[in-house]
Amino acid sequence: MLYGMNQLFGLKLKRKDLMERGVQIGADVPYCIMRGTALAEGIGEKLSSLPPMVKCPVLIAKPAVSVSTKFVYQNLKLNEQTPHPDIDALITDIRNSDFDNICADMGNVLETVTIPNYPVIAQIKEQMLKSGAKASMMSGSGPTVFGLFGDEETARRARAEMKASGLAKQVYLTSIYNNRR
Repeated sequence: MLYGMNQLFGLKLKRKDLMERGVQIGADVPYCIMRGTALAEGIGEKLSSLPPMVKCPVLIAKPAVSVSTKFVYQNLKLNEQTPHPDIDALITDIRNSDFDNICADMGNVLETVTIPNYPVIAQIKEQMLKSGAKASMMSGSGPTVFGLFGDEETARRARAEMKASGLAKQVYLTSIYNNRR
């Protein structure tokens, strides 16, 4: 909306200005304005641009539950035992367009709170992996789960299997956007 209003009214605000205004609406708004692959820090408002993610099919599944982001963050207990993704390794994987290592290095610490309270999320992740996803992870604080696939045919079959399983209320097949050809 900010981008459209900037164009519509000829405000000529730079992307940085739009992002600074956008964070007042929501933490993920600057990311939507920035577009592309980025490292998000803080509450998601501190963004560092990264090279485009490897293009691949992505299956997205949302179960028929709602998750309170506030609840998840209030109950997040991070310590040495909490499995943390290696962000530096993941950034290197993205820079090297190394799909297999991207899949191996992904992680989401918020799953430690959300999955015990909503086991259907773990079931969806398991179903995606069983159907051929190279990796599956909860998006943000949940409940939506995504799976990365190595090829379109496997992803289409996984979409059909996910729909048939009844685990998810909404199922979508898309792909990573990047400007590489």
